[in-house]
Amino acid sequence: MKSIRIAIDGPASSGKSTVAKILAHNLGYTYLDTGAMYRSATYLALKNNLQIDDVQGILKALSDNPISFGRAKDGSQTVFVGQTEVTRAIRDNDVTANVSHIAAIPEIREELVEQQRRIAKDGAIIMDGRDIGTVVLPDAELKIFLIASVEERAQRRFKENQERGIATDFETLKKEIAERDYKDSHREVSPLKPASDAITFDTTGVDIDGVVAFIQEKAEKMIDMD
Repeated sequence: MKSIRIAIDGPASSGKSTVAKILAHNLGYTYLDTGAMYRSATYLALKNNLQIDDVQGILKALSDNPISFGRAKDGSQTVFVGQTEVTRAIRDNDVTANVSHIAAIPEIREELVEQQRRIAKDGAIIMDGRDIGTVVLPDAELKIFLIASVEERAQRRFKENQERGIATDFETLKKEIAERDYKDSHREVSPLKPASDAITFDTTGVDIDGVVAFIQEKAEKMIDMD
């Protein structure tokens, strides 16, 4: 058996984080939530009243408050900036509305990508985001690109927000997701797009178990290879 690196990319609310977490558990792999890292950087910028173009200020905030991950009693992942847990805070609407802008800053991406590569170098890791297969881990053994309709992704995010007690208007959510798709796919730095050797899978109408089974079958074949 060999350890592989699995890159799962896709637009907002395509199910990649949920699927990656389940796969990591099933395979005994480490899950690295790259989206949480960019959200944490955005949270720090907002918390410190930093302008989006204050790159050095944001980098200093990241240096002073390093991002780390923990595990709650129920086994779910927790996120920290410095000593502060921000697991819920980084999912707030203000962070969601600004994360694409922060994620498009070359210097911020460069810093976080280096952190991600260091963590992934030994394999046995699943990473999800928007440019994992194209930029962060271009040599990952398995690359998956998940897509789904805007309507379905908005429904998923709406349900998720309701469960977390976050007030959200469904139509506004649809508009925000469509706008983020455009921003992410048209940004100059690391635009959202499938790697040339990625497997694209449309999850519209497919439940989480079905998506997990699809990817896990391909992963296990690679892991079992001599």
